[in-house]
Amino acid sequence: MSIFCRTTPECDFPAIFNFGDSNSDTGGLLAMFGETAVRPPNGETFFHSPAGRVCDGRLLIDFIAEGLGLPYLNAFLDSMGTNFTHGANYATIGSTILRPNTTIFQSGYSPISLDFQYAQFSHFLKRSQTIRQKGDVFKNMFPEAYKFSTALYVFDIGQNDITAGYQPDTSTEQVKAYVSDVILEYTITIKNVYALGGRAFWIHNTGPVGCLPYILDAQVTESDKYGCAAPFNGVAQYFNQKLKEAIVQLRKDLPLAAITYVDIYSVKYSLIAQSQNLGFGDPFLVCCGHGGRYNFNNSMRCGSTKMGNGKETIIANSCEDPSSRIIWDGLHYTEMANGWVYSKIVDGAYSDPPVPLNMACHRDYDSRPLYL
Repeated sequence: MSIFCRTTPECDFPAIFNFGDSNSDTGGLLAMFGETAVRPPNGETFFHSPAGRVCDGRLLIDFIAEGLGLPYLNAFLDSMGTNFTHGANYATIGSTILRPNTTIFQSGYSPISLDFQYAQFSHFLKRSQTIRQKGDVFKNMFPEAYKFSTALYVFDIGQNDITAGYQPDTSTEQVKAYVSDVILEYTITIKNVYALGGRAFWIHNTGPVGCLPYILDAQVTESDKYGCAAPFNGVAQYFNQKLKEAIVQLRKDLPLAAITYVDIYSVKYSLIAQSQNLGFGDPFLVCCGHGGRYNFNNSMRCGSTKMGNGKETIIANSCEDPSSRIIWDGLHYTEMANGWVYSKIVDGAYSDPPVPLNMACHRDYDSRPLYL
């Protein structure tokens, strides 16, 4: 009788360090700009109040932390009673890989681009060890040195670079040149984290931005068979192709790194395509919004209020059942949709190499069962 077993042990990640944008921000922008950055009804499903996330509940990074048995990540910028023992989150809503050339008040893009997120991480790594030496309560608020080399480093960023770089009058060659610059900056950051001891990298490609009501509402453009904006998805696919090629090279340049490329695009596009069969209904109908074709109005986003009779009232409120929708606010997914995406990527089915999340520390992992 043959017994199937896997001789490779599961990874024991003691911490997660996350770099990204609004898809994984757990309170960075909220710490920067206060309660107006993330207003009710965000957070209502799981946290029951705004929790720094543009979602009704948990984000993909929250499900990743849960899956590894770790607490939810605190934002690095959050100084209010924060415990960083199990890692830190450098993502902020509106972050880009390349530095934006406008202010957040003009364009909505965060000043905390990927290079600044790395600078914050580098500072945190060095400063945290100095603070731990003080002992007392400080020792229990920051990670031990070994956690930086054994942590999982998650990257989920690039969506805002695509929306910032693509314009209706942009030529194909201009888009390609722009994407090349973005990917170059991306690889520089990954190499910098590696130089500081990072070894296990879990890198998400970017999703189908052309399927977001934020894009569909503003652009009159060619649609694909599911109703998504084909040109925007084309740019996203080109970005993902170049990112995957860059990761192939990074594996050669960083011989001690275990780098997993996760195809978020295919998972999210599959969700859009199967929306009806999965019980989500119209894949573009926004849960939290006000007016417009998709229940989305860019000038009156989720949580927008109006004054009447001396009282402020939310007019862009959530739908009755957020779990029945894919899109939360026109740009981001609901908790239910995020959970579905997590269920598809956790076992490595959409990864290159096909590595499950709990095996992502192994550089030469082989997922095939062995006969004894």
